[in-house]
Amino acid sequence: MGNAGLRVVLAEDGVLLREGLAAVLERFGHHVVAAVGDAEALTEAVDEQEPDILVTDVRMPPGFSDEGLRAAVDLQARHPRLGVLVLTQYVAPTYAFELLEADGRGRVGGLGYLLKDRVGAVREFVSAVERIAEGDTVIDPEVVRQLLRRERSAHLLGRLTPREREVLALMAEGRANAAIAEHLCVSQAAVAKYINAIFTKLDISGAEGHHRVLAVLTYLRN
Repeated sequence: MGNAGLRVVLAEDGVLLREGLAAVLERFGHHVVAAVGDAEALTEAVDEQEPDILVTDVRMPPGFSDEGLRAAVDLQARHPRLGVLVLTQYVAPTYAFELLEADGRGRVGGLGYLLKDRVGAVREFVSAVERIAEGDTVIDPEVVRQLLRRERSAHLLGRLTPREREVLALMAEGRANAAIAEHLCVSQAAVAKYINAIFTKLDISGAEGHHRVLAVLTYLRN
C-alpha cells in the first residue's frame, strides 16, 4: 500500500483541533472517512469504515481518562492491520508503554505516540501518519528524552559512548537504520555497528521494527 490516499478515522473531542487535523490530512491527499468526538463513536467508526489508520486522543469522553487509548488497543486487537497514532497533551511515557506492550499476536499495523504540540509541524505530523500506516513505530522524541534523563537510565547508559547514546535515542523514536544514518551523516554499516554495540552493552536481545523499539524503551524504563 502506498502512502497516498490513506483512509483515516480521526477521534478528538476538541472541535477546532479535530477540524484542523482533518483539513491537514485532506490537504496531503488522505481521506478522513470519519471524525468523531468520543470513544464509543471512534469504535463504531473503525469497525464500520475499516480505515488504514486511527488517529486518536488519549483522553476522550465520557470519563476523560484514557478512553481513547483503551479503544485503540482493543480495536487493533480486532483489526491487526490497523495503524494507530495516539496523540496526547502531556508527556506520559506510561501511555506509550501501554500502547506498545499491547502487541497482539499477528498484529501488523504500525503504532505511534506523539505530543499534540508535534501537530504544529505539519509535514512531520503527516509523515508520522504515513509511516505508521506502513507499519512503522513512531515515538515522540520528547518522551525518549525524558526517559534518557531519568537517573537510573543515565547511570546505566554510562556504558555507551556519546555517539551510541545518539543512536539509541533515534532507535527509540522508531527510526530505521537508513534514517539514523542520514541524520548522523554516517554510513548504514556504521549504524549497524553502533546498534550491535548498544545491544551488547545493554544486554538487549536483537530485534527488528516494533520489537526493537519496545526493547529499547523497556530498557530505559527499567
